[in-house]
Amino acid sequence: MKLLIYGAGVIGCLYAVLFSKAGYDTTVYARGKKLEAFRKNGLLYETKGMINKANIKIIGKLENDDEYDFIFLTVKENQVYFALKELSNNISPNIVTMVNTLEPHTNWEKICGKGRVIPAFPGAGGSFDNGILKAALTPRIIQPTTFSEIDGNISERVISLSKLFDKSKIPYQIVKDMHIWQLCHLAMVVPIADAYYKAKNPENVWKESEVMFETAKQMKRNFRTIYAMKRTLSPQKMNIFRLAPICFIKTGLILAFKSNFGNVFMYQHSINAPDEMRKLHIQFYQYIRSNV
Repeated sequence: MKLLIYGAGVIGCLYAVLFSKAGYDTTVYARGKKLEAFRKNGLLYETKGMINKANIKIIGKLENDDEYDFIFLTVKENQVYFALKELSNNISPNIVTMVNTLEPHTNWEKICGKGRVIPAFPGAGGSFDNGILKAALTPRIIQPTTFSEIDGNISERVISLSKLFDKSKIPYQIVKDMHIWQLCHLAMVVPIADAYYKAKNPENVWKESEVMFETAKQMKRNFRTIYAMKRTLSPQKMNIFRLAPICFIKTGLILAFKSNFGNVFMYQHSINAPDEMRKLHIQFYQYIRSNV
């Protein structure tokens, strides 16, 4: 099986490492300084304090007749249209869009071709430190890699993708409605990012009681609103934010923000991608207001 990672950021590179370690023919499409660095040193990553070099191919140009079984699109939302337009001329049949969005995925199919998009979201986080990838998968119980067909059916390619993740030791879940799942995801991560931006000391935001209280209150309000709109949440465990007292949610948030998990999967992304998160803030609350 041939795989292409379109987007050489932290998420794309971590999946490339895991796919290649599982024995898959894996290629990373990179540009600019990242392409130069990869061509010079390869994709370097840290595991248990050891620096390793991924067994992958690096390309700086995608030809129309380059065919891959799956292309994993791991770019920011504001780069999706450009990427899909380029991929529209490529013959590869399946594009797994690992992107934070509330835009209808059928809009993306209008760009790259009907039946090609598999909506997904990664379960990973981390950073590059002096050119070395330091990243990890999120625990299965918190957020596995999530995906589905647009229509919610279990297709042959969804089964094939499941087997790919299994072999690569990547926790995953298949959901019925990726749109509702991403709506619930944003209901949680938008207030988390906002907390860092409001804090006097973002790295220790958990010490700021008022910020933590307001974050818990907003998160509860978000999930109550979504439930009123959709009559369901995805995954079901998100109902805890709808039903639990604000003081309980606040306590859980404090523990999350002060943990190593919070640093790797919450703090670093929020601080490194403020433009993306602020855009998602606007997109999420506009969606809520227009659908209440």
